[in-house]
Order: sequence, then structure tokens, then C-alpha cells
Amino acid sequence: MPVTHFVGFPDLGHRYHNAVRVFGKPAFLHRFWDQRAKREIAEGDVVVFAEGDEHRPVRKWNGDDQFYTPDLPEPKGEL
Repeated sequence: MPVTHFVGFPDLGHRYHNAVRVFGKPAFLHRFWDQRAKREIAEGDVVVFAEGDEHRPVRKWNGDDQFYTPDLPEPKGEL
């Protein structure tokens, strides 16, 4: 079953919540486009990049995806 991955979102602010409105909540949040993110994406999965696409350079070192705090309320104010 295909799942959704979000890659490179700097935080769970407006950009993240806008992506959730369009694609739904992601099954995986990858802080960086790194080897682990590439390895966890299966054929048929939906991958949403905060900036760029899969052709951007892959980071040499894997990032800490535990950076994100899940289920924060949507930020208030202007987009």
C-alpha cells in the first residue's frame, strides 16, 4: 500500500500544514533528503518535498528525523 513521505520541511509550520491539506498527513517525515529517506521510499509512494525534488543532492550523513514534534496545532496568522 503506497504511503506519503514529506521531505525537507524545516518545521511543522505553515508550509507543513499546507502540504497536509493537499496530500493528507504523511506516514513518514524526513528532515533531510538523505540515504535513509531514499531507502525508505518504495515504488508507488508519494513523496512531497518542501523545496526541490528527488534530483537534488543527497546529504552525505543521515539526519535526525526525531526533530519533529507530532500533532502540533496549526499555526495561526497570515500565510
